[in-house]
Amino acid sequence: MPKKTEQNTDATLVNRLNRRVRRSTARWRAEPPQPFGETLQLHRFTLGNGLRVRIVADRSAPVLSYHTWYRVGSRHETEGKTGLAHLFEHLMFNETRRIPYGHFDFLIESAGGESNASTWTDWTQYHAELPASELAMIAEIEAQRMGELVLRAPQVSSEKEVVANERRQRVDDDVEGLAGEMLYATAFRKHPYHWPTIGWMQDIEGFTPTDCERFYRRYYAPNNATIVIVGDVDLEQALRCVSRSYGHLKPARLPRERKITEPAQRSERVRELCWPTAAPKLLLGYRACGLSDPDFDVLTVLNDVMFGGRGSRLFRKLVRDREFLTELNGTIAPFRDPGLYEMWLSLRAGVAIDDVLSTVEQELTRLQHEPISVEELARSCNRLELSFVQSLETAAGKADQLGFYETVLGDGSQLFARAHSYKRVTPADVMRVARRYLKPTRRTRVHVLPAEEASA
Repeated sequence: MPKKTEQNTDATLVNRLNRRVRRSTARWRAEPPQPFGETLQLHRFTLGNGLRVRIVADRSAPVLSYHTWYRVGSRHETEGKTGLAHLFEHLMFNETRRIPYGHFDFLIESAGGESNASTWTDWTQYHAELPASELAMIAEIEAQRMGELVLRAPQVSSEKEVVANERRQRVDDDVEGLAGEMLYATAFRKHPYHWPTIGWMQDIEGFTPTDCERFYRRYYAPNNATIVIVGDVDLEQALRCVSRSYGHLKPARLPRERKITEPAQRSERVRELCWPTAAPKLLLGYRACGLSDPDFDVLTVLNDVMFGGRGSRLFRKLVRDREFLTELNGTIAPFRDPGLYEMWLSLRAGVAIDDVLSTVEQELTRLQHEPISVEELARSCNRLELSFVQSLETAAGKADQLGFYETVLGDGSQLFARAHSYKRVTPADVMRVARRYLKPTRRTRVHVLPAEEASA
């Protein structure tokens, strides 16, 4: 019964707002609200131009987190134009028809807020954290960026140089960045995950204002975006602000989503990277599943068993007992399409890569044939639950998690389902998933060798 009352409240609010609106692009549609945790509600609305709006009213502090998520990332690019989504993350902070160059950050910082942005394979997001009183201001300037961005040659040229320098610093002159790029370029042959989000250098240097204008008109539109508002907000006031700022924008004709399936990997792939480092490094990438696959949650638990803190299996075996490594971590790419389960291992000087690889394979074989203990499973689930709760402590954390799941999976409430699913994982699940994914034939290896060792 409470859910029905909430739904009727949202529907009544929308009907009242729509009676005063003539423009179809500014008319609202309400969806049933959903619980957001134990005490909050997720309210879901869509403007007539296709703009999705998700609001969580959290009045625990007089602050506001305002996120804009666009359903475009490096996977939407094409060969020869890689890095364009990331370049746009920079261009969006420049100039609109009504906001002079350099004034976007000034307006937010003058109001006591801060802003930033990020781009990855499946999305681009812009976020601002502000006092709750600045809702109207942030809605207006974000709407201007969505519909009135100025893309002149000097600004495009300047940001291209910024991105080129960023690539030099984070990839070309960084062993982890370069090895990670090599890993994905080797593991994927057909899928756009093959190229890095920052793009290849020759593509970055070749972008023109026409390329940027075409990309902007294609993807930066209300029907390709989700706005997430979390904080001390009034629902009706928030909808009025968004309608006033975005209601005049027209939807774009979005390109049809490309369905690209990466061919199955039949054998292990190995690359070597010569680098002026004191000791070798080993990067492993196993072909994994996409974020929506139920096996993703099991792999997450498995990863914590192997890499989660000082009590994990590989830390105890490779760092504490044998003193083979100085650093190790494991991550599963949270991509919409199947990505990689990555393992990064930094060796001590004098330790052989073959010895480390042999130990890792022994532990993986053990996972495939021996169920993990009840204690190990409980420890990992507790760690994952704690991490999840900590990620939602602030308004910014709530908005970030909500926007991510809305954009990648199309449903922000999935983040709570994901957290609960860890507790349903069994030792048999972990063993099954280890057998399915952690095969050498599904693996790509990158060996980082010290320059003098590689020469020898």
